[in-house]
Amino acid sequence: MAGAAGRASADGGISGTVTGAIATAGSPRGVVRWCTGWGVRADAGGPAVHENERVRKVFAGRDPVAELVGSLRPSGPPPRPTVRGRLFDVSVAVVLWLLAVLAAEEDDAPQRVEGADAPSEVHTGRPEPFLPIEEGPTGWPLLMVAVVAPLVLRRRLPLAMLWTVMAVAPFVADYDAVLRLSFYCCVVTAYSAAVYSPHRIPALLSLPLAAFLYTRTGESAVPTIPDDTVPFLILVPIAVAADGLRRWRRRADTHRERLTAMERDREAALRAAAEQERARIARELHDVVTHSVSVMVIQAGAARKVMDTTPDRAREALLAVEAGGRAAMSELRHVMGLLTAVPGEDDSRELSPQPDLNRLTGLAARVREAGTPVELLVTGERRRLPPGVELAGYRVVQEALTNTVKHAAGAEARVVVDYGADRLRLEVTDSGGDTATDVKRGDGRGLLGLSERLGVYGGTLAAGPRPLGGYRVEAVIPLEVP
Repeated sequence: MAGAAGRASADGGISGTVTGAIATAGSPRGVVRWCTGWGVRADAGGPAVHENERVRKVFAGRDPVAELVGSLRPSGPPPRPTVRGRLFDVSVAVVLWLLAVLAAEEDDAPQRVEGADAPSEVHTGRPEPFLPIEEGPTGWPLLMVAVVAPLVLRRRLPLAMLWTVMAVAPFVADYDAVLRLSFYCCVVTAYSAAVYSPHRIPALLSLPLAAFLYTRTGESAVPTIPDDTVPFLILVPIAVAADGLRRWRRRADTHRERLTAMERDREAALRAAAEQERARIARELHDVVTHSVSVMVIQAGAARKVMDTTPDRAREALLAVEAGGRAAMSELRHVMGLLTAVPGEDDSRELSPQPDLNRLTGLAARVREAGTPVELLVTGERRRLPPGVELAGYRVVQEALTNTVKHAAGAEARVVVDYGADRLRLEVTDSGGDTATDVKRGDGRGLLGLSERLGVYGGTLAAGPRPLGGYRVEAVIPLEVP
């Protein structure tokens, strides 16, 4: 029952649609209204329903007039003729004019028939021409000048010149040579319109119109082709097209290789940038973590040794470990904030300021608490330096003291900060500790990172053992003289 009812409903809908089409097809407007779904019908007891909802949805929201006007707009910038192009166009016009004049003297000259009484001129029998021209040396050339004149502006106004040549054709249809010249000019201007005109749709529509015009204008508009020239007209364009295809393929291969090389260079640049970024992150993490963790390890070891004998000293050492851990976490948050910062967002409330040379006193105090005596000496006129220079100087002293704590147990350290007129000199020396622990000064990664950091500001780093024992690290950073 349900299937029968569905089929009945479907049959009713189809028959209703067909009936509506037949009923509304009595006039052209009715057909359009039915096809576009503008007509509505009302079922019994139901709301109004469109006759052709699918077609109506296709046409909904579309303005044919606006689309037509949009297709007639220029699709690109107007052409920019060059001096060479203008000279070439003038040369083409002059050559066609000369050839047409020579052809006109042979083809369109009146034919004479010698009679018994007197010579008389016999013409072709065609009606009086629409534009009669004078006999003599000025009639044909002047008319041909008017025909070839649009070629001079075929690059600047390609579509207008094509229409001009097409408009002149009916007026010169009575003169075979001039009409043939007009056809040649139409070929040239049609090519120009297809290549140079920004009005793509009108230019393409003008081509079949021009072909129809010249086939209907006169029998001699399109020149006849001799049989012996047909092979040349077939083979020469094929050869030219093949050579053009070869050149196009070679140019396409060159462009493809260039794009491939550019893609490889881009990938190499991305890899280099990623490696530099990883090196920068590793350098920052090394500078932040190594010092704090080294001090914490030494303090924790000292607390473990004196925990049973002197609990007060163990408590102080553990407090130092806690303070070092907090400082390390603060600097880690700062580094991570720099790495994940979004431009335009203000994260200053969550980030602590970057270390500078003013914090060397606190750094020396933490190293002293770890059991390494440190002497801090500042010479010269102390002043505020660029933040990058301040941070680089702080990292140099931090790395040198960290190496002293890790690799020269029991040594004494001395830090000299010299504010020069045009340079900042930092020197960290130690007296050398236990021979067993002073044999190796790490893997050199920290010093390498310092060299890269100083290289950004044109600075230099020198590190190595002292002649009388111990180790020396010296950094020199040039300063801009105000």
